[in-house]
Amino acid sequence: MKKYAYIGCLGFIAVITTEFGVIGILPEIAEHYNLSIDKAGMLLSAFALVIALTGPFMTLLTSGFDRKKIMLTSLIAFLFTGIISSFSPPFWLLMLVRILPAFLQPVYIATALSVAISVGNKKQENELMSIVFSGVAIAMVSTVPFATWLASIFSWQYSFMIQSLVSIIALLIIYFFLPKMPVTEKKSYSSQLKILTQPIFIISTAMNFFMIAAWFSTYSYFAEYLNKAKGMDGTMVSYMLFIFGVIGVIANRVSGKMLNKNVANTTALFLSGTIIIPILLYFSGSNTIAIILVVALWGFLYSPSFLNASTYMISSAPDSLEFANSLATSFGNLGVTLGTTVGGWIIISKGVQYTPWLTMVFGTLAFLMILLRKYLERNSPIDVN
Repeated sequence: MKKYAYIGCLGFIAVITTEFGVIGILPEIAEHYNLSIDKAGMLLSAFALVIALTGPFMTLLTSGFDRKKIMLTSLIAFLFTGIISSFSPPFWLLMLVRILPAFLQPVYIATALSVAISVGNKKQENELMSIVFSGVAIAMVSTVPFATWLASIFSWQYSFMIQSLVSIIALLIIYFFLPKMPVTEKKSYSSQLKILTQPIFIISTAMNFFMIAAWFSTYSYFAEYLNKAKGMDGTMVSYMLFIFGVIGVIANRVSGKMLNKNVANTTALFLSGTIIIPILLYFSGSNTIAIILVVALWGFLYSPSFLNASTYMISSAPDSLEFANSLATSFGNLGVTLGTTVGGWIIISKGVQYTPWLTMVFGTLAFLMILLRKYLERNSPIDVN
């Protein structure tokens, strides 16, 4: 039954719209508050840092609660953020309300994934997870570019209004269509924490961290990069986000089916974009057609990154799905923080045109982690399919 997976996907759209919706409007926010672009980027990096530092603990603490209540509570926090942010409060307050739902973001994701696979068979797990994670790509093709387009026509505050609307819709769907789902068997903390002592899991976590840092070194400043390095205005950037997302929806479904066959090879294939895309961006110059084609490929290779990272980590700890996924979310967001922070420093010190090369550096480190895991698995075999 895929119903629960699609419900989880809808909530994920709301979550991602709130987290990444600022990407398309960072230049406008920076201008409104008279900040540098790297300071405005803290709205993304601080959100991600809170997730990274608290995600696993919050997931462990809430692991015994009814899953429907957890999902509803999480989305209420995201709704609150969107409403307050739409009134353009002082920057310190905007930052504060942005941070609050970050405590529950990994809890929502881990719970939604658990709910999705609870009614499916083992062979469908990766495909059901891909449906939930497709919320990332759907947000990129719908709510994020639409909010960016509205901001370019009216003002950046409209972006947060869209975030609030999506959260309300997701709340209503979950409330009326998802049954109560109490946890019947709560795993002990010690049984879940033991995966932290497994070398293969640790290496998989490092791969996740470097891969997400690689993508977000440039993607966090998507609007800034296309504007300054490629000469595109706000409206054109919203179109690029739309193309990026359309391709991303397809990519998530393709990746989900490929992961059912081979996790490691699928992850490596999509990770190759961190090497390929910087080169293509450099050679595309200011040719609009070439840039569109590169952005499309970028969207295809980037969009399943969170799905691939989570599946890659879970494959090394199949008996601790929720906790492993919360760690995947946390370290992925730590990667967002690192990529956004270092990318912002590169922009200020060198120029936005250099951020893709940072993507390549982190991507190379992620590939090294995949090779290291393969080496370790020869001495300690584990089924990753």
